[in-house]
Amino acid sequence: METLELSKGKYKIYHIPGKKIGCTKDIQKRVVEEQGYKQGEYEILFATDNIKEAAFAERQLQKDLGYKLDIQPYNELFKKPMSKKINVTDQTTTFAISKEDIDGSFLEGLEWETSYDNVNIDSTDKIDWILENVKPSMFNSNRSFVYNKAMYEAAPFGKLEKNNNIFFQRIRDWADKRGIYDKGDSKTQFAKLIEEAGELAQGLLKSNKLETKDAIGDMVVVLTNLAHLEGFTIEDCVDSAYNEISNRKGKMINGTFVKNA
Repeated sequence: METLELSKGKYKIYHIPGKKIGCTKDIQKRVVEEQGYKQGEYEILFATDNIKEAAFAERQLQKDLGYKLDIQPYNELFKKPMSKKINVTDQTTTFAISKEDIDGSFLEGLEWETSYDNVNIDSTDKIDWILENVKPSMFNSNRSFVYNKAMYEAAPFGKLEKNNNIFFQRIRDWADKRGIYDKGDSKTQFAKLIEEAGELAQGLLKSNKLETKDAIGDMVVVLTNLAHLEGFTIEDCVDSAYNEISNRKGKMINGTFVKNA
């Protein structure tokens, strides 16, 4: 596609081959100074004085050329921020906006905690799921809601990923980036495990489900790191333990499974 002169049109749609399609009013600042690309390493695909036209062209070119679509259209980046109030119960998450008005710009960047998991709206897949499943409130026409359990079970929110080894690899990647494997050792991880066990005890004694859930999760993270430091993977450890107990015989005594001698 022929590159347009930079002087034609206030809003420029630029293309960094293999990287992205973007929109800006200042190529020099946005592309050259901030992103570090020199002339010849990018091209201007479209320019216009109409911001809505620029926003449409940016997203259309992203789609046509196979790039990830921006969650929020360019022309919506400069709107006055709306109130993003939410209300969370055990069953639902309610948004302070009607079903007709809720969109990606409202949802983007929101974070909240449900009884099932922490929710972080950080991808278009999550936004798309909410927009497809959000329901109008029966009590207030300016409110809409989703069911927490359905959201937790949905693939965009990570439940499928949590059911395979990719999830444990994410923990290892996180620990590696923070130097836990280079500078830490098994003894310090064991001490951390005991600390988290104390947090779990507090959660159980107080019947605090969220605290209990967090403590169990923290212990899994520590055990994943401890296994790695000892030359194993947490997957291998769990598999070994399961193979040992899978055919074990016994009975429940005072709430505890006691294996046969």
